[in-house]
Amino acid sequence: MSNEKISYKDAGVDIDAGNQFVEAIKAEVKSTFDENVIGGIGSFAGAYALPQGCREPVLLSATDGVGTKLKLAIESGKLDGVGIDLVAMCVNDLICNFGTPMFFLDYYATGKLVPRDAQRVIAGIAEGCRRSECALIGGETAEMPGMYSEKDFDLAGFAVGIAERSEMDRISLVRPGQILLALPSSGIHSNGFSLVRKLLFEKLGLSFDEEFEGRPLIDVLLEPTRIYVREFKACKEHLVALAHITGGGIVENLPRVLPENVHAVIDRSKIRILPIFEYMANYVEEEEMFRTFNMGVGMIWVAEPEHVDAILERTDAYVIGELVSGERGVTLA
Repeated sequence: MSNEKISYKDAGVDIDAGNQFVEAIKAEVKSTFDENVIGGIGSFAGAYALPQGCREPVLLSATDGVGTKLKLAIESGKLDGVGIDLVAMCVNDLICNFGTPMFFLDYYATGKLVPRDAQRVIAGIAEGCRRSECALIGGETAEMPGMYSEKDFDLAGFAVGIAERSEMDRISLVRPGQILLALPSSGIHSNGFSLVRKLLFEKLGLSFDEEFEGRPLIDVLLEPTRIYVREFKACKEHLVALAHITGGGIVENLPRVLPENVHAVIDRSKIRILPIFEYMANYVEEEEMFRTFNMGVGMIWVAEPEHVDAILERTDAYVIGELVSGERGVTLA
């Protein structure tokens, strides 16, 4: 047995690299702060003052990851957008409960911390927070050799928002005769990438730099998830309910905002299906496509007919269907 002493760095964890990383991201993190953030960076917990104005404030929370989209980002070295994805998957859920995002925290776990790469990821998270008008008030970076290979990392995000208790029960307001509006997605968003990878790279043998619609294929696939917070704030007074279209697609997510006696009828011909989905549909059954992907619809909003024009004026939403009496569910007509 050797008496030679070893260090944490010998075990694969570089404390100095971690400290360097924290210093490097301070400006990005501070750029997301608003007047409710208390203290700075480096405390044991993030502090945020509750905004004034709610009569019966309720705190909402959401957590999510990016899924196997991360695998493509890591393999291609294109890490700038996955942080936006992380924030988007959380805050887009919060607004469906009529919550306004307040702050966000992230967890970044890797086999070996590469400060430059981690900075790009956190810069993306900060950008996502700016787009969603919430503060990045905390995070954790874990270097875990043996748990992850050196290149691999995983992300988890946690968002907290605030809502008025009286505004949270949206389902009770949903009824036949209301209109369904689609908010376009920016791309595949952050669901279905196990199928994407299996089809495009294993079955079809495509390359990352393959040209697709005038862009490298990898850029199309890694297009960051769209964040809908500002549109929600602009139209909140005109909305009945919102459904975030994630894993399960329209057919599984829209029923989550419908009561038992209301059925959604969507005119399939009106859906602005993105070219990447049209391409994959050549190799995947249509029903499977609609149960896996957003198909170009990142959110569906429910509104009274008299409020539709106001929403159309303020956003890029478009009408795709209506609600009728019937068993809870969705028909793509």
